[in-house]
Amino acid sequence: MSKASKDEIQQLKLQAEKIRKRVIQIIYSSKSGHTGGSLSSVDIETVLYFHVMNIDPAHPATPDRDRFILSKGHSVEALYATLEAKGFIDSRLLDTYGHYNTILAGHPTRKVPGIELNSGALGHGLSAGVGMAMAAKMDKKSYKTYVLMGDGEQGEGSIYEAAMAASHYKLDNLVAIIDRNYLQISGNTENVMSLDPMQERWEAFGWQVVEIDGNDIEQLTDTFDKLSLDTNGKPKLIIARTTKGKGVSYMENVAKWHHGVPTEEQYQQAINEIDERINQYS
Repeated sequence: MSKASKDEIQQLKLQAEKIRKRVIQIIYSSKSGHTGGSLSSVDIETVLYFHVMNIDPAHPATPDRDRFILSKGHSVEALYATLEAKGFIDSRLLDTYGHYNTILAGHPTRKVPGIELNSGALGHGLSAGVGMAMAAKMDKKSYKTYVLMGDGEQGEGSIYEAAMAASHYKLDNLVAIIDRNYLQISGNTENVMSLDPMQERWEAFGWQVVEIDGNDIEQLTDTFDKLSLDTNGKPKLIIARTTKGKGVSYMENVAKWHHGVPTEEQYQQAINEIDERINQYS
């Protein structure tokens, strides 16, 4: 993995906005979706799929591929749109999201090319990621495992069992990311179940922790690049500070958009805002 050039950063920004637009389109079309958390995680998934991970849409099951687990599986719309952009699924399939008899369910399933785990039962993704990372160590494989969690999900105790195991087994080939947007379905995370000090907590479990702006493409690429060079025996955690509903003005930092479908007028406003940025980066 090489450091991203200015041209690549520009292309990643453009790609993220195209994915963000598709998220809005499929949620509006299906009349269902976890909008806010999908939008907050688009930049993270864009950088993973288009800069970081060793993956091949033509051979999605190659043994040496990097693995990605969407532990916050309810935000699947961003993942589906990313898989379309990367070439794992085509636009005709993505357009069936939410329709009768589609394989694109409201949470990830392994029926969909490019998806590694049926996920969405919160708190389980990191445990599965630990298993995948351990398998790579045991088989002397070089692939890495990436797990994207929600911050509301951090109230699940199974996460901390997995955190202890990852440290115990020195899984420096495991990278976890927390989509830290401070909002969950029932409100502000710190009112529901206090999570701070988050960095100190994970460091106490023996993890290498970095906190960044998770909607900043350049910070994301630099951070993933640097972490890829660290073989220090410590699993890695990126606390990615994000904005719920990122990229659509009336959705940003509004808890009710955890799950929601825009009206026709709201849909058009969202598309117009995103198209302005697409034109800017094109």
